[in-house]
Amino acid sequence: MASSKRLVFFCKVLACLCFFSFTQGKNHFTLKDLPPLQKASSFPAGCSTRYDYIIVGGGTAGCPLAATLSKKYKVLLLERGGSPYGNRNISYLENFHIGLMNMAPDSPAQAFISTDGVINARARVLGGGTCINAGFYSRASSSFIQEVGWDEDLVNESFPWVEEKIVKWPKIAPWQAALRDGLIQAGVSPFNGYTYDHISGTKVGGTIFDETGYRHTAADLLAAGDPSNLKVLLHASVHKIVFDSRQGRLKPRAVGVQFTDENGRFHQALLNNNRDSEIIVSSGAIGSPQLLLLSGIGPKNDLKNHNIPVVLHNKHVGKGMADNPMNSIFIPTKSPPRQSLIETVGITEAGVFIEASSGFGQSSESVHCHHGIMSAEIGQLSTIPPKQRTLEAAQKYAHTKLNLPKEVFQGGFILEKIDGPRSTGHLVLTDTDVRNNPAVTFNYFSHPHDLNRCVYGIKTIERILKTNRFSELAANGDGFSMERVLNMSVQANVNLIPKHTNDTESLEQFCKDTVITIWHYHGGCHVGKVVDQHYRVLRVTGLRVIDGSTFSRSPGTNPQATVMMMGRYMGVKILRERLGRAAGV
Repeated sequence: MASSKRLVFFCKVLACLCFFSFTQGKNHFTLKDLPPLQKASSFPAGCSTRYDYIIVGGGTAGCPLAATLSKKYKVLLLERGGSPYGNRNISYLENFHIGLMNMAPDSPAQAFISTDGVINARARVLGGGTCINAGFYSRASSSFIQEVGWDEDLVNESFPWVEEKIVKWPKIAPWQAALRDGLIQAGVSPFNGYTYDHISGTKVGGTIFDETGYRHTAADLLAAGDPSNLKVLLHASVHKIVFDSRQGRLKPRAVGVQFTDENGRFHQALLNNNRDSEIIVSSGAIGSPQLLLLSGIGPKNDLKNHNIPVVLHNKHVGKGMADNPMNSIFIPTKSPPRQSLIETVGITEAGVFIEASSGFGQSSESVHCHHGIMSAEIGQLSTIPPKQRTLEAAQKYAHTKLNLPKEVFQGGFILEKIDGPRSTGHLVLTDTDVRNNPAVTFNYFSHPHDLNRCVYGIKTIERILKTNRFSELAANGDGFSMERVLNMSVQANVNLIPKHTNDTESLEQFCKDTVITIWHYHGGCHVGKVVDQHYRVLRVTGLRVIDGSTFSRSPGTNPQATVMMMGRYMGVKILRERLGRAAGV
């Protein structure tokens, strides 16, 4: 009997090892290909090593950027979070919601609530948002590429560089197939098949989840770097950029950074004396403007209020913040749909995107009786008007809904979100601790055009629900009443907001009351206001910002593809520029 148990145990271990090897070995990637991932405390005191590039933020843009630059130059990559590897709540689709609901001080997702009252999250892990998002991969539109002034040939080289390493085609889930058919029947056409491209109509996009449900992230792209040139430090929280502002300098020059390690000890890392060496901030749309402010670049009165020495007055830092508002509708069905995140999208001419999610994970680790991407566990509290939302309210809903009948969780969601919102806000410091969230305002639906597009999106969903494809899914076989789906049980984490009695009559009110996020916020370091066309910080030398904080609108239906491409693109551009200068071109 004992030998039999040992044999069973051995077989289980072997199966796990084979599975791990398979999921990690896809496209020839293994953990052994990565540069060493070291704790920040390993950085020696008084370190004499100088770097060509110090990149602040090992996220969606920072990882491909660091890998690319390390092919020729010595790079230090500083990430405030930990490693994604070995964390099942990051790596497996079935545990998607668990990673986002973790409120621990070192969790991969750091929750924040905008002043609008919408609960949101920012990444705190190597790989950034690619570790905590819904995995959908879709390129920016050609018009976006032209607007930002990128070299189209290099863009078309950089996207495939990412895709061949971490992007897959999904085996489309039943709920996603239903949305595909419903969109086409509702007139969101043509069907463009499986494509990464941003084309009007309905399509199935790529995913960073492989066929086993294992997530591949921007951190995997570090395997493309030169490990002899690339040093990666985890749990390294950069508190400020160090400038040389000695008298006689025309412009302040960034020369290094100060950071704390996981034990709270301070360190300083410096650039070498080459005039082309740079600090590159890739900390995301929240972290990048926050770090510029903490380092003395921003509105001078705001800096003085926090006793931060002014290096450079720039009134635009932290301004123009925007988040693509999303609203969702719960669709009850005959039987529970299988778990799915975003795979299908309808791209309308009106600037509204239609997507879907369904089900919840069935592993022993998963939280049961939740609504997946729409769960109270991760702060998607569309049942409470924004100004009344708190993390405590999210926890209360997550607890009380355990007593609800299982039928409440038998269904899926159709989501609509706005492309390029005209409503914008701002970001300001609340204190001088980089580990704390700044105060962020997005002013959802303050511009009437955004509200009109939300109503258009809800009406598009209504057309989808009237199609034959969705009538087949209805629990009673008679199709769906829009009034009914807008007025599902207030106790469930779905889209009923009883605070206004006209919600089902006024779709505008419904949009305002049920607004949530899908984490596509951007802005705060806009081109032409904070950085130039090459992402160099204006009126400063040796400093760039390369990430989504420079965007005036979020690219494509989902930004991760373009942000990863941007990291690769700018890495190649910088290498070519230096090569050209060295050759005297």
